[in-house]
Amino acid sequence: MSAPAPAPVYKIGIVKQVLSGDTIVIRKQPQGGPPPEKVIALSGITAPKLARQKTANNDTETKDEPFAWEAREFLRKKLVGKEVIFTAEKPPNSATREYGSVWAGKDPTKDENMTEALLAEGLAKVREGGRNIPQLKRLVEIEDIARSQGKGIWGTDLQEHVRDIKWNIENPKQFVNKFNGQPVKAIVEYVRDGSTVRLCLLPDFYTIIMMLSGIRCPAVKQDGESEPYAEEARFFVESRLLQKDVEVILESVNNVYFVGTILHPQGNIAEALLRQGFARCVDWSLAVMKSGSSSLRNAEKAAKEAKLRIWTNYISNAPVIAAKDKEFTATVIEVINGDALVVKLPNNTQKKIFLASIRPPREKNSPDEEGKQSPRPKGFKPLYDIPWMYEAREFLRKKLIGKKVNVTVDYIQPAKDNFPEKTCCTVMAGSTNIAEALVSKGFASVVRYRNDNDQRSSHYDKLLEAELKAQKALIGIYAKKDIPTHRIQDTSGDPAKARKFFPFLKRAQKTEAMVEFVTSGSRMRLYIPKESVLVTFLLAGINCPRGARPTAGGGPMQDAEPYGEEALQFTKEKCLQRDVVVTIEEMDKAGSFIGWLWVENENLSVSLVEHGLASMHHTAETSEFARAIKSGEENAKKKRIGIWKDYVEIEKESEKERNAPVQDRILKYEKVVITEVTPEGSFYAQNIELGSKLEALMEKIHLEFKSNAPLPGSYVPRRGNICAARFTLDDQWYRAKVEKITDDKKAHIFYIDYGNREVVSYTRLAVLPPGSEIDPPYATEYVLSCVRFPSDPDDRLEAVRAFSMDTLNKKLLLNVESRGSPPAVTLVDMNTNVDIGKNLIKEGLVLMENTREQRLAGLVSEYRAAQEHAKSSRLNLWRHGDITEDDAVEFGARR
Repeated sequence: MSAPAPAPVYKIGIVKQVLSGDTIVIRKQPQGGPPPEKVIALSGITAPKLARQKTANNDTETKDEPFAWEAREFLRKKLVGKEVIFTAEKPPNSATREYGSVWAGKDPTKDENMTEALLAEGLAKVREGGRNIPQLKRLVEIEDIARSQGKGIWGTDLQEHVRDIKWNIENPKQFVNKFNGQPVKAIVEYVRDGSTVRLCLLPDFYTIIMMLSGIRCPAVKQDGESEPYAEEARFFVESRLLQKDVEVILESVNNVYFVGTILHPQGNIAEALLRQGFARCVDWSLAVMKSGSSSLRNAEKAAKEAKLRIWTNYISNAPVIAAKDKEFTATVIEVINGDALVVKLPNNTQKKIFLASIRPPREKNSPDEEGKQSPRPKGFKPLYDIPWMYEAREFLRKKLIGKKVNVTVDYIQPAKDNFPEKTCCTVMAGSTNIAEALVSKGFASVVRYRNDNDQRSSHYDKLLEAELKAQKALIGIYAKKDIPTHRIQDTSGDPAKARKFFPFLKRAQKTEAMVEFVTSGSRMRLYIPKESVLVTFLLAGINCPRGARPTAGGGPMQDAEPYGEEALQFTKEKCLQRDVVVTIEEMDKAGSFIGWLWVENENLSVSLVEHGLASMHHTAETSEFARAIKSGEENAKKKRIGIWKDYVEIEKESEKERNAPVQDRILKYEKVVITEVTPEGSFYAQNIELGSKLEALMEKIHLEFKSNAPLPGSYVPRRGNICAARFTLDDQWYRAKVEKITDDKKAHIFYIDYGNREVVSYTRLAVLPPGSEIDPPYATEYVLSCVRFPSDPDDRLEAVRAFSMDTLNKKLLLNVESRGSPPAVTLVDMNTNVDIGKNLIKEGLVLMENTREQRLAGLVSEYRAAQEHAKSSRLNLWRHGDITEDDAVEFGARR
């Protein structure tokens, strides 16, 4: 009688990995230290073999045997990460592998035996020679049932169950772009270290190695000592993700590795590694992430503060900034260059700040043969000569000058190597991060730091992301072609060069410019983009006190004149780096241009006088602004402000002058757009404030005719009728008044909302949609006050043409001077503050017409002076001399 078989010894463990359909890796419950592992081959059966990749140690590439993948997946889905009970026995000839059975649970009498389950599904077979072994009788019976049912490997469609595995990808970048950031299903097949895994992408079976975006874990060395915490980091990932179903987002490629993010229902493994102190953030990798970089930074920060694992000896170098100095609101008053600003704080103090973690465009090194830096050419101007520096400055200037911004101080860079201390900040204009916007356009690059350097922008990852986009788009400093060049001519201190520009700058009358630098209240440097020229400009018509300034020849600083510094600051805040309009009238012997400057329709000479920061110069008495300057000076004297603080009035007004009734001209401007100028010189204007109503009316008419097109010829017009007319140029319907009917079935019509006229066929007329006839006409006819167009047809045509160029389809300010039919008005250009009528008179295109209205005496006086200028200059109508003697009534000399 044979001895009874020994009772099996059951052990409990957790399934780490399924190597194939019959081989499982189990971690035993640890008693301290890393958990021991066992490789268990299921006794008595063999499963189809999985494919093998050709490697340095494996010369032959093999394919899956039929149902090999299904067998592996059957076990993986049932066992990985689960607690199981198993038996294990190591044969004498096996080095590491043990043989035994595994149950999906803790009770071998109730839970599923995985060997039997595989056989029942036709995913394995009893090993050769085992059918005659009594202990395997039950397994043979299960196999026979599966065979009879044609399951798995016993079926007929075996080749349909062989994977087409893609071991290599020819164009990794194109492969990443194909998914466009969409999640891809995958299985984690191997964990090389905490931040590098091998994946099988489903359903097409691409095998890739992927680095986790945004982080790096300590390296595991196969043939040496691993970095501290490397093994622990790998175990951390294995225990959570190995052979688990996940989704990945492929974000980039780094050499032969893909870079991406693993999505798992329980969270981001990269964030978990950082929070546990198993990893550190990697700047370049964070930049490629589609989202979530801020959470990774926060997780790393928490681990640093707790000094976990790799951060055990961590000491922060981040600056300690008082809460009151950390955040503030300020107004930008100057852009120094592509990364520095001057701002004015609420207490009126000024502060220079730098945009954190970015670097403006830099001069490219061009060393000579000996490796020395080539000297800069004569007249080199970094702003204009370094590619993209001007564009960077202009972007900031147009975005920020005069605007309020929110500033957060990120760090303070200490003084070093003759460079002063820098306050480095994040500047927000509304919801826009200015540094990020600058980088995204390729107007700046991002500073790279060591991993242990915490002195960086609080939005550093956004900056890296913006830089990556600019690099991919090849824009700005990353562009390969179309590099901007600015050939600037500088007339400052060069009278000969200034004289070359003076004639046509004077002739231009209104010139757009930008204030580059302010020397004093009335002296500045202008850049005129149209001519690509830098000029020194002096404000006309005023005496302005000068600020402190260096003495010629390098002597000591000269003290400021009283209120010189205040005038300087006033002009700086008004116009420094602002777009302005100038009129150049004269040039001094030093080559400085003299003229008038407007910033946002404000005459700066007049403003300085009104604020007591300048006085009237005698040359202003003959200018068109004499009245405004004189009035501003008198008001400043009365208020005792600025230079008039200690002013004592000597002359007193006479009793008669004090009591004389003053009839003032009433100025009540309305914003209009001129839509039509008639051959006689009258014009039609629309009130801009009613523009939205007109647009709504036109939309209503167009939609009605689009859905209910009128029958051509069904409408019979009558003189005086208001109807709809189809305009010839754009084929759209508008409201019109029938002015005349002709025998050839044509109508002379007047478009009441725009002021233009045309002759159209009856077929282009229709009844207005109901309700659209109620609104009054949106175009009103006017004439210019105190202006008479010449009677000669050619002269009148020239005047109307000039008037049209100055006004047509432009937004202007209109003031009604006298009621009539039509009303007489003055028009003022909103941008240049120029009186259109007076300008036409000054150019000799039209004539001044006298009026007896006392309240218009000032206006008439200005117009008369303008006409005298045209006469003396022999302009246009006056080119043959004074013509008023021949036709006094025509030219305004009423008797």
